[in-house]
Amino acid sequence: MIFASSIVAIIIILVLVFVGIYNGLVGARNGVKNAWAQIDVQLKRRHDLIPNLVETVKGYMEHERGTLEAVTSARNLAQSMSNAGPADRAKAEGDLGSALSRLLAVVENYPNLKANENFLALQEELTSTENKISFSRQFYNDIVLKYNNMIQMFPSNMIAGMGGFQPSEFFEVKDAGEREAPKVSFSAPPKTGS
Repeated sequence: MIFASSIVAIIIILVLVFVGIYNGLVGARNGVKNAWAQIDVQLKRRHDLIPNLVETVKGYMEHERGTLEAVTSARNLAQSMSNAGPADRAKAEGDLGSALSRLLAVVENYPNLKANENFLALQEELTSTENKISFSRQFYNDIVLKYNNMIQMFPSNMIAGMGGFQPSEFFEVKDAGEREAPKVSFSAPPKTGS
């Protein structure tokens, strides 16, 4: 009788452990989805700001059409990748960030544009958005690390395997050049010739 009660108690404990681990995995997977959604919100905000920025600088930078077209093209590509995985999104967003950096570097040659209130407001909003994107990416990667650890460590890896839990991708910048902060000079451009 005591032996049968012990077996039942052990089975109940094992079922509770299984349910607890399974629910923890589901919660972690949903956390990854939520963190990804937060990145998506900030990227959409960035995409919405870019047309306003391009329109504001267009009048000042008539002979910089290639730079403006590169930003617009990179934005459109990044927007079209909205359903892609983290690796493809990171690549497209890295390209967009590079195009924006080139645009902001070219702006340095236009003092009237740098003093324009609309441009300054858009630049501030874009800087704020870039900071939020950076924070969201870091948060997402932290959540992915926690989730991936859960599905790879014993004993939760056994339950993850039975439940079909798959590892999530990190939002990584693969190109070493994209990791570097853009270099913007506030000094006058060097004089050429004499």
